[in-house]
Amino acid sequence: MAVLDRFGLEGQVAVVTGAGKGIGRGIALCLAEAGADVAVAARNDAEIKEVASEIQALGRRAVAVPTDVTQDGALDALAKAAVDELGSLTIWVNNAGGIPDTTARYLTRVDDAAWDSQLDLNLKAVWAGSKAAAAAMAESGGSIINISSRTAFGPQSKNGPYGAAKAAVNSLTQTLSVELAPRIRVNAVAPGPIPTQNFIECTKVDPEQLDAMEKALPIPLGRFGTPEDVGAAVVYMASPAASWVTGQCLYVTGGM
Repeated sequence: MAVLDRFGLEGQVAVVTGAGKGIGRGIALCLAEAGADVAVAARNDAEIKEVASEIQALGRRAVAVPTDVTQDGALDALAKAAVDELGSLTIWVNNAGGIPDTTARYLTRVDDAAWDSQLDLNLKAVWAGSKAAAAAMAESGGSIINISSRTAFGPQSKNGPYGAAKAAVNSLTQTLSVELAPRIRVNAVAPGPIPTQNFIECTKVDPEQLDAMEKALPIPLGRFGTPEDVGAAVVYMASPAASWVTGQCLYVTGGM
């Protein structure tokens, strides 16, 4: 197989959670551009239908599956919907995440409910999604990609619960890569700062100040990332080009 062909995803079927906007939308579109059909999942029905339409305009099949990843059984149902509607499942991207309570930043101040909310969304949902994907891929094999974060590395004095959850995602990724080998590869992609709506809400930055923030942050490559930067990394991890890569976390951070 020619080297460029090894990055193609023709014949593959992907699930992307949190795919209605931002990084998830970018991942879903990049997978489709590489040749995959995509089940697009998120809570907002209108947003995922729009992304599914964009994928179909690229000539790929797509299905929008309203999904709350924190609900029991929701990810099993998502896996079933992908197989029923698209015929198989070979790529699963655990992207849904965020900071549901932006006041819950300090480990010594966060209450039990806010802690549980962060861990349910950013860690438990990754575990549950990986279990659902592994069951659906048991015969066909495939690739699971967990979206981690730059915050998984080093102390996070103003983002403790989220950083702890993402560090745990990296550990979960490594363990699953061993448990599910050799038929299923499991890797992670950890983005740095990308000015999505979620980023703006979590940092509480004025959108008009994003340019100043970009210049002030110590990003060696000199710019914010884009959803497409993350999408390209996910395409690589899902593709035959990464067929001998598992248990790894690829930091897509501009050098931070």
